[in-house]
Amino acid sequence: MYAALLSIIYVAFVSLGLPDSLVGAGWPVMHKDLGVPLAFAGIVTMVIASGTILSSLASDRLTRRFGAGLVTATSVGMTAAALIGFSLSDQFWMICLWAIPYGLGAGAVDAALNNYVALHYAARHMNWLHSFWGVGASISPFIMSYALTSGQGWSGAYRTVGLIQVVLTVALVATLPLWRRVDTLRAPDAADVPPEPQADDAAPLSLARALRIPGVAPVLVAFFAYCALETTAMVWASTYLVTERAVDPATAAAFASLFLLGVTGGRFLAGFVADRIGDRLLIRWGFTTVGLGTVMVLLPLGTDVVALAGLVIAGLGCAPIYPAIIHSTPANFGRENSQAIIGVQMAAAYVGSTLAPPLFGLLSSGVGTWTFPVFLTALAVLGLVMSQRLNAVVDQHRRPEATRATA
Repeated sequence: MYAALLSIIYVAFVSLGLPDSLVGAGWPVMHKDLGVPLAFAGIVTMVIASGTILSSLASDRLTRRFGAGLVTATSVGMTAAALIGFSLSDQFWMICLWAIPYGLGAGAVDAALNNYVALHYAARHMNWLHSFWGVGASISPFIMSYALTSGQGWSGAYRTVGLIQVVLTVALVATLPLWRRVDTLRAPDAADVPPEPQADDAAPLSLARALRIPGVAPVLVAFFAYCALETTAMVWASTYLVTERAVDPATAAAFASLFLLGVTGGRFLAGFVADRIGDRLLIRWGFTTVGLGTVMVLLPLGTDVVALAGLVIAGLGCAPIYPAIIHSTPANFGRENSQAIIGVQMAAAYVGSTLAPPLFGLLSSGVGTWTFPVFLTALAVLGLVMSQRLNAVVDQHRRPEATRATA
């Protein structure tokens, strides 16, 4: 039963990664067909990000009322409808309109699935699941490329991914009874998180109360720092290598993509040791490795080999951080608080991913793109310091009553 549902969740993570790269991959063509400037991609991503933040914050209330299975199925259905809506759009305002249900669905399913896995499955599965998300995110540019070269246009790519999401929605609806059965049991390899009193289960945790739980503030800053670092590296690495290192654009693009492949491959490898090492060490070693990689990029050496290798090492360091922070949430804050706090963490993640790349763009325009590795190193240090602060706070409040929000 656990294995059957876990298989569905693995497929869901691959499918959820598919749409995430479509806008970036297709926008050079889309903006021309829609008759808008290239910079309007930022408007679309901001609409999507706003929806994801709102639905992440509402995930605790939704999941408590409807269950993780139904929230996941409904959210994937919203995403499928939005993607098909994209494929039928011929005006920019239509793209923005469909971006609303896309963002709402993406945020809700992200928070619900991550919390469900954190509660019911071991740390290795959390790493492997996020590795599978990377597989989906890596495949979607190829789907867009095939659609463009085969004459289907960018709408064909959205239609293909939308239909895949429709199939996943049907599969999720069919497995709803299985979700409910697993909810009442404990997986044989689940994390050792003590059960919480059932009296609190029916009361959603408000944002204000969640923020007053000891340790929530530092974990939000750590999560913000990590997602800001990851997205900034993905957006600006190639530009830095070309403008500051005079690396050939094709080589720079290849190594920039290796950063994402390092994240995906690193999560797969981390899954084999996650249960033995534990979430805390994975986070600590992850941020430390990222810092090592970014310092290698920063070194003013006569060769570019060290800088290129540093970018790959930074990707490998990023790999276990996101899954480990999510998986450790029930242990740090209690099972009854985990859905609300994971929702807030997702919101912090989306804020970091949305704001950091344009923030660095402003910094680089005023100071120079040479600040790229400095910017990443500062974020890695901030994430490491805040994650260590979280550990200290949690260790001081190990009693169950201390992990609940104050009235």
